[in-house]
Amino acid sequence: MEQHEFIVKDIRGDYAFLMQTDVDDAEPFQVAMALLPPETDIGTQLRGAMGMFEIIS
Repeated sequence: MEQHEFIVKDIRGDYAFLMQTDVDDAEPFQVAMALLPPETDIGTQLRGAMGMFEIIS
């Protein structure tokens, strides 16, 4: 299971738009807020794989 790092670029209603930070030329993609930790906000750095995310401090 390969983990990747992301940053929350935008939140629109029930969806967050994440940008993968550990690759070049990444495009933002949409993830349901229900899959993210409750304290997630714009600018939050996340690590995740297979639909499970954790906040990076």
